[in-house]
Amino acid sequence: MATPATSDRVNESTGDSAKTAAPACEFRPGLEGVPATQSAISYVDGKNGILEYRGMAIEELARHSTFLETTFLLIWGCLPTREELEEFEHDIRYHRRVKFRIRDMMKCFPESGHPMDALQASAAALGLFYSRRALPNPAYIRQAAIRLLAKIPTMVAAFQSIRKGNDPIQPRDDLGYAANFLYMLNEREPDPLAARVFDTCLILHAEHTINASTFSAMVTASTMTDPYAVVASAVGTLAGPLHGGANEEVIDMLEAIGSIENVVPYIDRCIAEKQKIMGFGHRVYKVKDPRATVLQSLAEELFDNLGRDQYYDLALEVERVVSDRLGHKGIYPNVDFYSGLVYRRLGIPTDLFTPVFAIARVAGWLAHWREQLSTNRIFRPTQIYTGEHEASYQPIEQRQSLVRFDTLAN
Repeated sequence: MATPATSDRVNESTGDSAKTAAPACEFRPGLEGVPATQSAISYVDGKNGILEYRGMAIEELARHSTFLETTFLLIWGCLPTREELEEFEHDIRYHRRVKFRIRDMMKCFPESGHPMDALQASAAALGLFYSRRALPNPAYIRQAAIRLLAKIPTMVAAFQSIRKGNDPIQPRDDLGYAANFLYMLNEREPDPLAARVFDTCLILHAEHTINASTFSAMVTASTMTDPYAVVASAVGTLAGPLHGGANEEVIDMLEAIGSIENVVPYIDRCIAEKQKIMGFGHRVYKVKDPRATVLQSLAEELFDNLGRDQYYDLALEVERVVSDRLGHKGIYPNVDFYSGLVYRRLGIPTDLFTPVFAIARVAGWLAHWREQLSTNRIFRPTQIYTGEHEASYQPIEQRQSLVRFDTLAN
């Protein structure tokens, strides 16, 4: 058993120092269940399937709001007035274009590069033009939020065009937020229903308490760096396969299953081999993710009007079988299970699913950035040391190699 750490404490009456045991620390891998902050931005009740933004149910916002109105709510804590919303939408609409130097930089990216890596580099590059490492004021916070919300979709769509050998499609000032992104992606004005469905998808992905990418954003923000670095760090965290990208893997899974007849043997094999079933289970929700319920209804509306996705019936059967087999363990569809099918029908390539997630989650990252600044203290967690003490230095001729490296290609 490891010896407890000790600390020097000065006796206030004698001035003598004494070795005293430091308070014991409970180690929780991944900080599971450890509160990292106090926040008024969003709330999750995993047992009852409740998600609220600023106290408002996600179902109500999906039904009545728009992404930009919801974004205003998340960042500034209240629903905007008509005048505030119109000004916010106007400013974002006219800040969608990116500097030509950023476009030229993106043209140097390899076509085989993942769009999330391109987005992280491009988001960080915005800081070269707009960075200000100083105490931010309300005007700077608003300007930064507008630039990031306006330009991130443009950069995602631009890389998609560039990697196909084409010039980026310029944004259209006459189109709304969701419709403009779909236009830049496909060079076709989208059906109004498709634009509305995509706008609602952005609402559903905009915020979800202290997940990995949001925590990354908060840690970066706590150093008082600029918001472009904050968003770039969050994008890099979201790119990891344990965070973003699950909806891509849902499509891969459905393609691997192939037909209704293969669902039961595929799921039973996954359970027997203790393999993860993509799009199911959540660290917080022990019932069906409320966002998945909304997304499923959106999918049905979209498919009924614009054509059914070939894998939708297969997905319904997968949900039925998994819920039957694993529902008693609290394993149900999460937000990723149906979102990929919706995005496919909207003409979004599979490897853009996670960048689209990032477009939405910029709203939540910015909300936490602003909240972090209001009561900032730099994050500095402790650790439990598990290494040696009093190790001796060996001359190089006496050392034996203990490390093996694979050869890396140039």
